[in-house]
Amino acid sequence: MIFFTKIIHFIMATTKLRSIDESHGIMHSLQTLHNAYAIVDNEKYNIPELKEQEKIIYVAAAIHDMCDNKYMPEDEGIRKIDELLIEYLELEEMDIVHEIIGKMSYSKVKKNGFPDMGKYQFAYNVVREADLLGAYDFDRAMVYHLYQKNSDLNDAYFDSMQLFLTRTFRHEHDGLLTFDYTRVRANELKPESLKQMKNWRRIIHMK
Repeated sequence: MIFFTKIIHFIMATTKLRSIDESHGIMHSLQTLHNAYAIVDNEKYNIPELKEQEKIIYVAAAIHDMCDNKYMPEDEGIRKIDELLIEYLELEEMDIVHEIIGKMSYSKVKKNGFPDMGKYQFAYNVVREADLLGAYDFDRAMVYHLYQKNSDLNDAYFDSMQLFLTRTFRHEHDGLLTFDYTRVRANELKPESLKQMKNWRRIIHMK
């Protein structure tokens, strides 16, 4: 209990210090954590080792953006994460958390493929796919573009729509979803994404 309280406070403090916008802030961290829990809960009977690796999975899911190079130097973010985790995790567990959060980004996977994580391969996929499920929130994509590009709503809408058509809606086609649960959940989220896109289109073109 104390450990995860400290993790949440660390995320809140880092978000404020690094001016991390809402698209990658505390709510996204919590959403990714919940997604990771749901994946484990649905897959634990098929993959028993997930139960043994829950601490690593939930820690990595919660803090995965707290060293994101969009907001800070990655090595500096990792150092701060280490200072937090050293009291609560074994060195091997810390190393695995590093490996997961350092190799799970969409761009790295598309460029290099999945890394060989040995006995932690499923844990890696849980965290990575938990993050991918968070990408189906069209409002989140809009927020990111508005903050990062200081664009108007029309430009943010167009950029976000292109992101969804070329990337988000292709997750399953591109082989990025490896669990039954995440494939089903992604298909459940698509209609909501399309509804958000439709609503924004009407709002933006309202006269």
